[in-house]
Amino acid sequence: MGRRAVALKHPKLIQHVVDFASLPPLPKVDDCFVALGTTIRAAGSRAAFRAIDLEAVEALALAVRAQGATKLGVVSAMGANPQSPIFYNRVKGEMETSLARMGFHRLVIARPSLLDGHRQQLQQTPRTGERLGLALMRYLRPLIPANYRAISAQSVAIALVQMVKADSPGIVVVMSGDMQETA
Repeated sequence: MGRRAVALKHPKLIQHVVDFASLPPLPKVDDCFVALGTTIRAAGSRAAFRAIDLEAVEALALAVRAQGATKLGVVSAMGANPQSPIFYNRVKGEMETSLARMGFHRLVIARPSLLDGHRQQLQQTPRTGERLGLALMRYLRPLIPANYRAISAQSVAIALVQMVKADSPGIVVVMSGDMQETA
């Protein structure tokens, strides 16, 4: 389920393009994984960013909770804090706080560092600063603490699935360094 179709093709992949402001009826589910997000630049405004990174995530979480989901895994951001003076981190922190209040048996919040991967498949515009940062991080990798190293989206996904599938209840915040070790 996403805001737009992506160029990825796989026999087991079924894409559902939806408007998160008015979600269609969802099937009964046990677990839900949310990797919904954008940048302020791509969204076009702070309000549009907030609509995606907070309101759409909340709407989806409420919808799956109503359909029986007991476990939720969500990709947030390093530095997420509802009190942050940085708008991006504040919205991510508000999203985490909102999800924590929804009563999931298990909530796993992934806080990756800079995501490394092929953005063309997701139809994302190239980001020059990000490309330079990733190149520098690869060169300096041995000197960078694990939580601050770039991490592949695949490693985040693998770690998130493993953490959500654990049987213990509660809210778990998993940092980038831990995700690199898990995956």
